Amino acid sequence: MMRKVVLIVLLVLVAAGAGWTWDQYARAPQRVTWQGWVEGDFLFVGPDESGRLTTLMVREGDAVKRGDRLFAVQNELQTAEMQQAEAALSEAKARLARAEAAQQRPEEIAVLEAQKARAEAALEKSRPELARAKDLVAKGAAPQSRLDEAAATFASDQAALAAAQYQIDVGRLKARTEDIDAARAVVEQSQSRVAAARVSLDRRAIVAPADGIVQEIFYRNGEVVAAGRSVLSLLPPGNVKLRFFVPETELASVSPGQKVEASCDGCAEPIQANVSFISREAEYTPPVIFSREERTKLVFRVEARPRDGTHLRIGLPVTVEPVSRDIADVGPQK
Repeated sequence: MMRKVVLIVLLVLVAAGAGWTWDQYARAPQRVTWQGWVEGDFLFVGPDESGRLTTLMVREGDAVKRGDRLFAVQNELQTAEMQQAEAALSEAKARLARAEAAQQRPEEIAVLEAQKARAEAALEKSRPELARAKDLVAKGAAPQSRLDEAAATFASDQAALAAAQYQIDVGRLKARTEDIDAARAVVEQSQSRVAAARVSLDRRAIVAPADGIVQEIFYRNGEVVAAGRSVLSLLPPGNVKLRFFVPETELASVSPGQKVEASCDGCAEPIQANVSFISREAEYTPPVIFSREERTKLVFRVEARPRDGTHLRIGLPVTVEPVSRDIADVGPQK
């Protein structure tokens, strides 16, 4: 009889202890965690125009810096267009220089200068001869014809000197203003064509648009890349994100910018991140009326940007939990 009493007392104590433990568990805050994985927004890099891939300078997994060369496609046509544009520009510059220069070359101007000097010498000779003829005719020592002949010679020498000076002045003139403006416009047009040809040529050698890791290569040397197709994908560290799902009952306590902490298998330290996106659409909708019990099946997609995503692997499963305590503690559902 005594043993039964002791046994009953023990059972009562065990039941009381179990009840107290359950009550403490029910009152204690429960850890809030959400499941997700690591995802990335890739940059898909390819040529603007189709062409055969001639040089591939990176391999999958290589780290590249912004401006590093990634690959090049066939550029013989663009090179020829560039050379043609540069030749046209050189010709246009030569025409402009000629239009802005004197009409006659320096050698031709020198010939005209010599002709002017000869005309000046002839004039210096005919001037005293005219004065002498005037004196002789006035004294009656020479006929009037001699004076007329001396005056004609003097006038001819003056005209020859004036003509030589005029030829020199004309030879030193530039082209007309409208001709120079037209030549300058041709030069500007040729410069624009050279710039366009250079851009077209540069686009055949593709460089990294940002720092990142070469994730995957889709074409190899010798293959023809169609316009708009990507040769490789690049993942910048800032484009890595955590994607996880928050139940409908906890959604109201999640806000953009909120700090979260993620863990994964093999991660030595927790992953620090901030919520960057909260979907406005449920990811799962059961084909029944939303009763209170069915609402728990609704989850919403949430994304968070890690502070350092350099070493995270795409597709790695993670467990996310809030860092700030503004997330309401969730106890057992009753």
